[in-house]
Amino acid sequence: MAGGTMNKAKIAIALPLLALLAACNMGADGNASSGDSAPGELAGARIGAPFTLTDQDGKPRGWDDFKGQYRLVYFGYTYCPDVCPVDLQRIMQAFAQFEKAQPALAAKVQPIFISVDPARDTPAILKPYVAAFHPRLIGLTGTPEQIAKVAKDFVVLYNVEGKPGDRDYLVSHSRTPYLFDPDGKPVALVPVDDPGTPDMDEGAPDKVLASLQKWVK
Repeated sequence: MAGGTMNKAKIAIALPLLALLAACNMGADGNASSGDSAPGELAGARIGAPFTLTDQDGKPRGWDDFKGQYRLVYFGYTYCPDVCPVDLQRIMQAFAQFEKAQPALAAKVQPIFISVDPARDTPAILKPYVAAFHPRLIGLTGTPEQIAKVAKDFVVLYNVEGKPGDRDYLVSHSRTPYLFDPDGKPVALVPVDDPGTPDMDEGAPDKVLASLQKWVK
């Protein structure tokens, strides 16, 4: 698979937060995070907008279909060799613990995985991938144009790294897991590991669980 050092880019959002472009081929020692600040309140941030994409069953799913539910959203892609599966495993392990400890609250949360690699991530590819992490995880894909708009609306950066027409490529992308409230408004950043902070395991399941317990009411 194509390698190389991934470019980093920073984007300002409504609050004083920075989203950092992460490389899916980085190992544990070079893992980049989605933010320079700790997870916190995102009230008032301009993140998110209505969309209609296609789920892992080939059915159209809109952002408003999840109205009334908290939405735990992570952007990535199924061919990501390390970062995405590690992040998803930790997030969904924490969600499973949340279900066990507080099933009524967990029932109010919909985990969503949105692909930034629509060329390869068809519904047929997404279906077994999301099922491997949790039966309630929904995978969404779409046309390149649809994904580009959703990424822009959700303040997510991504970039295909490879030669035109090459099927063996990497996609560098920001990996901020967002938590939205039942009205679809951003609430908080869910923790992922950041090598620039003293806590190198801030994305561990217990930290993700604490974030869910803090914000889901």
